[in-house]
Amino acid sequence: MPPKQEPREKEPREVAAFAVPPPPLVPAEAEEGREAKDVAEEPSKERERPPERPSSPGKRNGNGNGSTKGQVAEHAATAPLESLSLRDEPIPSVPPPPAAGPWRSYKEILAKLSQRVLEAQRPIRILQALRWESAVEEQFLRGKQRDLPKVTYASDLGFDADAKTAELEEILRDAERELGKNDRLGHILRQTAAEYRDVVRMLKARGKKDFYKLSRVLYGSPKDKLPDGQTSVRDMGIVLYDVLTAIGGEKLGPPERREITAEMAAMELNARFDRFFGSAAIRVQVDDSILADAAAGSDYVKIRSGATFSTRDIDILEAHEGWVHVATNLNGQAQPVARWLGKGPPRTTAVQEGLAALVEIFTFRSSPRRAKKLNDRILAVDKAEDGASFLDVFEWYRTEGYEEDECFQNARRVFRGGLLEGGGPFTKDACYCKGIVLNYAFMRAAIQQDKAALIPFLFVGKVAHEDVPVLYAHVTDGIVKPPPYLPPLFDDMNGLAIWMCYSSFFSRLGATAIAEHYSKVMAL
Repeated sequence: MPPKQEPREKEPREVAAFAVPPPPLVPAEAEEGREAKDVAEEPSKERERPPERPSSPGKRNGNGNGSTKGQVAEHAATAPLESLSLRDEPIPSVPPPPAAGPWRSYKEILAKLSQRVLEAQRPIRILQALRWESAVEEQFLRGKQRDLPKVTYASDLGFDADAKTAELEEILRDAERELGKNDRLGHILRQTAAEYRDVVRMLKARGKKDFYKLSRVLYGSPKDKLPDGQTSVRDMGIVLYDVLTAIGGEKLGPPERREITAEMAAMELNARFDRFFGSAAIRVQVDDSILADAAAGSDYVKIRSGATFSTRDIDILEAHEGWVHVATNLNGQAQPVARWLGKGPPRTTAVQEGLAALVEIFTFRSSPRRAKKLNDRILAVDKAEDGASFLDVFEWYRTEGYEEDECFQNARRVFRGGLLEGGGPFTKDACYCKGIVLNYAFMRAAIQQDKAALIPFLFVGKVAHEDVPVLYAHVTDGIVKPPPYLPPLFDDMNGLAIWMCYSSFFSRLGATAIAEHYSKVMAL
């Protein structure tokens, strides 16, 4: 009779002895846990589905606040080792192998798509495509400003518009297929590609009504409402117009003398940028082809040949062009995965221009005249939308005290690419003051909600406000790198926080009897 054998413990108990509870979920794992459960319950159906993106450790979920209790419980049901059966089915959290080629991580897929967007947008030069030749201004002034300018645009955009549109459409399809419709970083990337596609369509329509329609879609309009749902950008512009018009710059300090030549300005800015950017080689050069006094590129700033500057102008260029536009270019280019952040589609314009103007204000480099110039752009676009012609807007600028050459330059900004007879402007210039208001509101809300860490990520590249929490959530998994170049006041935001606190406090104080008391004192 064979010896009696002791009963063996079941295998699940042996495995359970080594099982460890799953780590706490970072936000995106909740969704991945749900996908894993679906795989375990319906293995044959899962094999028929198209490949999903690889899981990304540390990736956030939709609300950005971590997983809920129910999500943790759901994940716990599938994560322990005893739930895995390597003999029967693949590990649920691992995606099916690709049809061809090696396995690719989520970062690899995102970086590859990002690079494709960068390559696709490379030949698209919006301002170059809308450029007016210098002869246009000469003809207009010779005609005593009585006739509309005679403007023609080069037929060659520097690329085949139809082929470029098709290329961007293909990127959009591939991004949706490879990342899925609900991937938050994929959503930002797709929005970026879609806007470049619409930019191509807008440039094809230069001088036509469709140009304005697409411009309004891409850059907005003075008629757009702010997030309160009530105040329009135009409303804000009119209020600021009254405030800024009442402040006479000549009462606040001596007249600013513009005695610094373009060559001297370039030399001074090169020295300042060497100190700020360190090893990054930023070039400031004089250029006779640009229309504005200065323009920033990926790693350079151009100064218009023949322009003259005051000391305040140099200070503004340092902050506006260098600390914001060039710095965000470089910060975006430093991204190993989210490479699209190095370029700015229209959806990022309000944040970019608003940040640049706000830094001028925070550092006391701006002036009432400078602020009025930016605000007047809102009103000029608004007038053109409502039917004002180039001649009407030119004359309005003259009544506001601008010099004749400034009147032409300011009106040209509004009508480049659009309808000179009115009703169809280029709406980009409505972004400046809108961006100031919305950036200030974003920063104030971040400080009030104990989320001040989000503020530096306004500088991580070319971003829209809704991108910032998503990008910040992906620092821990290495998809996004913190911005290496920040304006000095954002290295330590104690000063910014107290500035905002007292700014809010003083604005409330202005309508009290205390202010009225001092008004009476000064009237004596």
